[in-house]
Amino acid sequence: MIVTVASGKGGTGKTTVAVNLALSIMADQQDLTGQEPGHPVREKSVNPAHPLFLDCDVEEPNAALFLHPTIQERREVGLMIPQVDLEKCDYCGRCAEVCQYHAIAVVGENVLVFP
Repeated sequence: MIVTVASGKGGTGKTTVAVNLALSIMADQQDLTGQEPGHPVREKSVNPAHPLFLDCDVEEPNAALFLHPTIQERREVGLMIPQVDLEKCDYCGRCAEVCQYHAIAVVGENVLVFP
């Protein structure tokens, strides 16, 4: 089973709901098997999967503050930010036209960059 908690608006309680769902599933697993989640199941008729929690919040992925997981892997990520040489810029807007990420806007004699 895959459960997704999503919303386009911030502050709606997505993390709270998702964390409590994960904790509830883990508690149910422990009740069914008599063991901690992730251990082999004794009875063949009961086979709950170990829950996988992914916090995909791009601004504040903070579910770990509540779940206290064992981090098995860390990966560095980078964010490419466009840079404009204002000494060479004539504010024609061509950079904004060709930027595939729509991360540049030229407004009058101002160049706005959106990381």
